[in-house]
This record gives sequence, structure tokens and C-alpha cells, in this order.
Amino acid sequence: MEIYVDARGKACPQPVLMTKKALESMDEGRVVTAVDSDIAKENVEKLAKSKKLNYFIKERSSGIEITIEKGSGAEVTIPVTVKETFEANTLIDGSYTVLISKDTFGEGARELGKLLLKNYLYTLLEMNLLPSSLLFVNKGVNLTTEGSGVIDILKQLEKKGVEILSCGTCLDYYNLKDKLSVGSATNMYEIAEKTTKMRTVSL
Repeated sequence: MEIYVDARGKACPQPVLMTKKALESMDEGRVVTAVDSDIAKENVEKLAKSKKLNYFIKERSSGIEITIEKGSGAEVTIPVTVKETFEANTLIDGSYTVLISKDTFGEGARELGKLLLKNYLYTLLEMNLLPSSLLFVNKGVNLTTEGSGVIDILKQLEKKGVEILSCGTCLDYYNLKDKLSVGSATNMYEIAEKTTKMRTVSL
């Protein structure tokens, strides 16, 4: 079985997510992903490495093709430039929570930070190990209120069982309490309880 994934022109994280879905749809065979940037190529390579799969790269006039083999008996006969096998990463078991205190990811250009944070939340949807909760504090509450560009993503995460909680004091401070569009308001006691009882990732 072979699946061709045309990820040319797709922004991060789409090439990886499209390839991941194609791999998960088969028990055995190969996925050929076409990309048109070195960054996308490297990201698809990292996916193959994390899943302990052989991968091959071929440069064509139309772009770069990464062929990933899954299962036994899937021999690739096309010319190759790279062939490697890697150990898979092991998922960490246990509940965790994500504490988001800004409406951007990292420091620097604001528009880039907003895009990175949106991509992070979107990519969470594809993770096998979802956080038990997302905690929004300070400027992070801008993400859960009217006008946010990630409301639909947060609602999808909520449907998957992720608790969406926004600091009530922060909502009041920014006059956003009446504009809360996803999840519910919480208090500092609950935030402190969750961040002390669970592994916490802070953004």
C-alpha cells in the first residue's frame, strides 16, 4: 500500500500532521510526502525518526519527496540519498497541565508569536497524550475570549476532554469576563492546586 501526501505549499505543522495521519491509516506500506521547503522536509524527517521508521529522500524538479516505510516487506526501489533507522521517543505517562500566561508564544515579533501559539494549540489536537487542562492567566485570557483566533481549536480540545480554565481575576482586570467564549472562569486556588499536583508546562 502506498499513500501520496502532497504537502507542498503547506505551512507548519500541516506537512507533519498530514504525514502522521497517512501513517496511522495503514498497518503496512509506505507514505510518500512531497514538500517544497527544507524546514518541512526536516520536520517530516523528525516524524520518521520519532516513529523508528526507515525513510528515504528524493529531490525532484517539483519539490522534495520523503518516502517513509511502515511494517515489513515494503522495499523502496527508487534512488535514495538518505536511509537511516532511529529509536522512537517514549511518551511520558501521567497527567499534565499547560499554563499559558501570554497571548503569544515566546519573545520577539508579536504576529509571529501569535502564529506560533496557534500552531502549538492546533498541534496539541493530534497528540496521543493530551493535557488534562489548559490554564489561562494574565494576557493568556485573551485567547479564551471573544475575538480570539483560537476559539475553535480550544473548543475541539474541550470536546476531547481537555479542561479549559481562565483566571477570573484576570478576566475582570481586562474587562473580559462577559466575553469568555470557551471553558469557564477559575480562581487562584484551583490554579495553584492543579500546578502543584500535576506536571506543568508553562508558556
